[in-house]
Amino acid sequence: MKNTSKALLLTSALLLGGCASSTATNQADPLEGFNRAMFSFNDTVDRVALKPAATAYQDVLPSFAQTGINNFFGNIGDVWTMVNNFLQGKGEAGLSDVMRVAVNSTFGFGGVLDIASEAGIQKHKEDFGQTLGKWGVGSGPYVVLPLFGPSTLRDTAALPVDIYGDLWTYATPVDVRNVGAVVRVIDLRASALNATNLLEDVALDRYTFIRGAYLQRRESQVNDGADAKPSSDKAIGPQS
Repeated sequence: MKNTSKALLLTSALLLGGCASSTATNQADPLEGFNRAMFSFNDTVDRVALKPAATAYQDVLPSFAQTGINNFFGNIGDVWTMVNNFLQGKGEAGLSDVMRVAVNSTFGFGGVLDIASEAGIQKHKEDFGQTLGKWGVGSGPYVVLPLFGPSTLRDTAALPVDIYGDLWTYATPVDVRNVGAVVRVIDLRASALNATNLLEDVALDRYTFIRGAYLQRRESQVNDGADAKPSSDKAIGPQS
């Protein structure tokens, strides 16, 4: 059910992304040559390593164990979401995140069980790139990062802050942290298997399709889902 829901959401985003005008998209992607090369590199890494590992993970590990792993790292991520909600001035959402982390960390055995969602406490997802967007920083051109995938110049600049804001970065001992980081990546990839399999079937040019979907999705995230004029073709700087 978790994978099916994510597949439907991603498919909807991709269909919306496909509707973006080619003129606006090209303006947002002056680095297309470089980006396509990075997209091809990432696609190769995914086909050779990540997708097979995620498929085996999904096939071998019981669904309850996958859910527990996803909940555990999701609870860790809620801490950074909380910080970004407060930085964006969204006090009510930030307090909700505080409650989520407190409930799941105590009654949910360190976040393995998502008791907060069962209790009706909404889950949010915020990062420092969204915070910069709320502060008026334009997205800048589209960028495909090696291994990390789709991004923008603004989100690329925010990435080191997001990494240092992630509590798992400070987990000890180091070998546990490294193993956990690998499991986390595989779990995330497994969650998107259905969506990416569908994408491979329907997209004529996956690069263009993903680019349009990503830019529209990020714009929606920055504006909390409210309608807004796409800013993906703007240069870095305050938005009007």
